Amino acid sequence: MALRSMIRSLTTGTKRCFSSMYEPDYLEKLRPKFPLYNTLNFTIKGYDYSILESYQKFIHNVGDSMELDIADCWAHTPQKFNVQKFKPASAVIESEYKLALYERNVQVANLQAPYYPMFVRLLQAALPEGVTLVVTEHTDEVEDARYVPDRDLIELKQKLDGMGGPKEKK
Repeated sequence: MALRSMIRSLTTGTKRCFSSMYEPDYLEKLRPKFPLYNTLNFTIKGYDYSILESYQKFIHNVGDSMELDIADCWAHTPQKFNVQKFKPASAVIESEYKLALYERNVQVANLQAPYYPMFVRLLQAALPEGVTLVVTEHTDEVEDARYVPDRDLIELKQKLDGMGGPKEKK
């Protein structure tokens, strides 16, 4: 019996040794079971501020309950629109509306492939009327659009370039 258990341990040890000869065993355990998506942005837009905020909270709560990695959430400044309705066959304004389009983003990192369709279907099923949902991959352009430019800093840089640019230290 002892000989049989020694042979079994030697054969399993050699299989383990040859399968990961140059890598430690714990690296195999750290590898995810399923392929991962890159960082995804779930962008929602709508005209009603309170509904949009509530839906963003819903997305965040669903992501937390599915144990997804919610990397970040942020809001963009609203886009302002002035809509005018004219009387038929004239240039006279019948009514005028001031609208604001609000935008929120929820960023999900390392989303496993089997969870993606379930997550998106759940979000689509709960999508409120008047709200649009767009899923995109996170890019540098999205990151740059997040931040409001500092107009004073840009103006000072233009003045500095107009005076000959910054002097290099020697």
